[in-house]
Amino acid sequence: MRDTSRDDKKLDDLTEAVIREVEADENVKLDEEFRSGLKEELVQKVRQHLEAKRKLEEIRKNKEAKAREENFPRFGLNFRLQHLTLAIGVIILIITGLPIKFHDSVVSKLFFEITGGITVSRIIHRIGATLLIIVSIWHILYITASKTGRNDFKQLIPTPKDLKDFLQNMKYLLGLSKEKPRYGRFSYIEKFDYWAVYWGMVIMILSGLLLWFNNFFLGLVPKFVLDVATEVHSDEAMLATLAIVVWHWYNVHFNPEVFPFNATIFTGKISKEKMIKDHPLEYEQMKSRSREMHADEK
Repeated sequence: MRDTSRDDKKLDDLTEAVIREVEADENVKLDEEFRSGLKEELVQKVRQHLEAKRKLEEIRKNKEAKAREENFPRFGLNFRLQHLTLAIGVIILIITGLPIKFHDSVVSKLFFEITGGITVSRIIHRIGATLLIIVSIWHILYITASKTGRNDFKQLIPTPKDLKDFLQNMKYLLGLSKEKPRYGRFSYIEKFDYWAVYWGMVIMILSGLLLWFNNFFLGLVPKFVLDVATEVHSDEAMLATLAIVVWHWYNVHFNPEVFPFNATIFTGKISKEKMIKDHPLEYEQMKSRSREMHADEK
């Protein structure tokens, strides 16, 4: 509790010091009535300043508390760095891979001229492939050695509820129902994204390694295996590119509800409003755990 008498004493001393300094500077002696009025006015000004300062500090603290309350952690730093590595690798693969696939097109020829030829493009492509291999190993370690990774992986496994959510969403989009499906930590859309990447990485890495070290593998397998790997790698790459550009980027960034940008995968946080809207079941679970913790503390 604040000691107001001590505060008043400090203000009196402060104003008295200010008045004495004014008298010394101006080489005058103020009469008692004027000194008393000036002192009262100075005290009032200081109090107003301190009160305004306290209010601003209170507003700042309330804003910070509100920001903490209205933002929930969604992705940890480990997962976000994996996503960033994957994104960089995939973008490199798309930019360098499409000109190789369509090497006879005018755009591809212009690309090779800018980058220094198809040989340089292949080297850059393999850098992207290396990032893909690194992040695949990294992710396997994450979902096996990390508790958070294991928990997320379990929740990414498809369940019968995902089929129900899909059907409910179709009803909602077709106007046959007014209720949206209620998702937990991951919706069926996010699960589809995850497993599509998982499946695509297995195909791309295995077929890519066969093509990268073709001389070595020609001594182990018939040539038709490499021919099949070429077609599989090329077609899966095209499918993955379309899935990322048309499906993933739309759902994550270009959807009118989040356009032009969803920062969650970069900040790791999700707003309370978006949490309630997109992941109501997870929000309810978090609130329930919070109530239980507070009950235990009491």
